[in-house]
Amino acid sequence: MRSAFNEELLEIARKDERIFMVLADIGYGEIEPFAEAFPDRFYNCGVAEQNMTGVACGLAMEGKVSITYSIANFPTLRCLEQIRNDVCYHNQNVKIVIIGGGLAYGALGVSHHSTEDISIMRALPDMVVCCPADIKEARAATHAMIAHEGPFYYRCGYKQEPDVHAGVIDFQLGKAIQARDGADVTLIGTGTVTFRALQAAELLAAEGISARVVSMHTVKPIDREAIIAAAEETGGIVTVEEHTVCGGLGSAVAEVVAEAGLGIPFRMIGIPDTYVHIVGTHEWLLDYYGFSPEGIAATVREAL
Repeated sequence: MRSAFNEELLEIARKDERIFMVLADIGYGEIEPFAEAFPDRFYNCGVAEQNMTGVACGLAMEGKVSITYSIANFPTLRCLEQIRNDVCYHNQNVKIVIIGGGLAYGALGVSHHSTEDISIMRALPDMVVCCPADIKEARAATHAMIAHEGPFYYRCGYKQEPDVHAGVIDFQLGKAIQARDGADVTLIGTGTVTFRALQAAELLAAEGISARVVSMHTVKPIDREAIIAAAEETGGIVTVEEHTVCGGLGSAVAEVVAEAGLGIPFRMIGIPDTYVHIVGTHEWLLDYYGFSPEGIAATVREAL
């Protein structure tokens, strides 16, 4: 997915001279084409994420579209004060892109895990929070990000993510995309883990349970209509996010359900309110925390 993002950004930058990339000494193997094509629009600030964010904000104040880019939580948690006080408070056109959200960098431990980012970015005024589920969404989200005026958080997958959508998609910020229809329950996912929700739906179908699967690629602003429709048209909602259960997708969906007064079975699948003290591959950690298709299906059965 990161390759798709960089390819798309490069093509957009060929037509839009406002676009600048500002990095913190990361991204090699992916960002060279941009750096070579636009050396005057590429800044490597070194291992100094706070400075990276300040430079990006300064560029934005001069009418540029600034993209900060780094792995996992480094462009968010290490420079949260600058994002809050410089970027969001002044509503500047800075796009914060992380590579490998959730547990993608599993073996490197909690310092490289990005498990609180959605809730933290979601809490910042004027910030759009976008978590594409597959390469099709990633490419479309890159265009939507540049077109949007203001702060934007883009949670990009790492690599080799499978497709969630079979055909052409209609990608709009704040509008979920239905990946599978169903009548008994709705699985709402965000980010690349949505594919596992799709696999769980296939397991449930073999048992006679019809599961709708929705990709909620934009967590903020969230698609209230899709959530309310799921609550009214199916027997319950289960959210799936590679993120803590505190304040992320599940919390956002629960807020909509509660405010609408919809009494339905509801469950959240996410990382518990704890640090990930174990290390392992990305796939192994996902299974450990209940994101296996079998684990998701079990939670759906419990909810129903």
